[in-house]
Amino acid sequence: MTGVGTFALRPPSLAGEVERRLLVNFRVDPTVIGRLLPPGFRPQIVDGYAVAGICLIRLGSMRPRGLPAWVGLRSENAAHRVAVEWDSPRGIRTGVYIPRRDSSSPVNVLVGGRLFPGEHHRADFDVSESTERMRVAFAARDGSAEVSVAVGITDQLRGSRLFADVAAASAFFERGSVGYSGTRDPGRFDGLALRTNAWRVDPAEVLEAHSSFFSDRSAFPDGSAQLDCALVMRRVPVTWEPLTPLEPTASTVGSS
Repeated sequence: MTGVGTFALRPPSLAGEVERRLLVNFRVDPTVIGRLLPPGFRPQIVDGYAVAGICLIRLGSMRPRGLPAWVGLRSENAAHRVAVEWDSPRGIRTGVYIPRRDSSSPVNVLVGGRLFPGEHHRADFDVSESTERMRVAFAARDGSAEVSVAVGITDQLRGSRLFADVAAASAFFERGSVGYSGTRDPGRFDGLALRTNAWRVDPAEVLEAHSSFFSDRSAFPDGSAQLDCALVMRRVPVTWEPLTPLEPTASTVGSS
């Protein structure tokens, strides 16, 4: 893939805080997930599996970088993600492909894919959390998606077949802090990079996990997507940096 500038004006970087970021991860048959990826992207493989999941994130004080925090917005958001790699003039790159985004914020829905990368569906969220447990659920207002996740915070990563420990999981997802998502133009993918100097994740035990995306048997036959682990990030200052959009080229189409 190559970067192609399609915005007349480059969108501004946004600053704010990740108040809570819950990553619920699945190990997936690479052939199955590969069929859901656009040409040019291919799944990253960890111990024979592709890695996909749901990011449930509450953002606070989000505003164009340089403005004071008090003007910022707060919102609940969700993204279904697949860890991917792609070819570039600089070699193989890694990140995530995001087939859908959902948000509680009408502002995010309005500007996403227009003034700022990433188109969103409007959704209603139901959240309860403490220092030891959290539950996040949402339903898209158009009925196209619903998710319900509950976790308990733990001191170790247990039961994962993808990652030996929380340090390995943390490093993998930190490398995947670049994300691309589809747009109304099927040949263009908008990109965002999460930047922080305070990266930290904690392990969690999944108590409940349902996603209409992963439970769709027409896309994921029985046994092809299995729950693996969960991670939590809290109170982390971040900057979201828009990236030059990607468009497939003849050299990358079919590489997935």
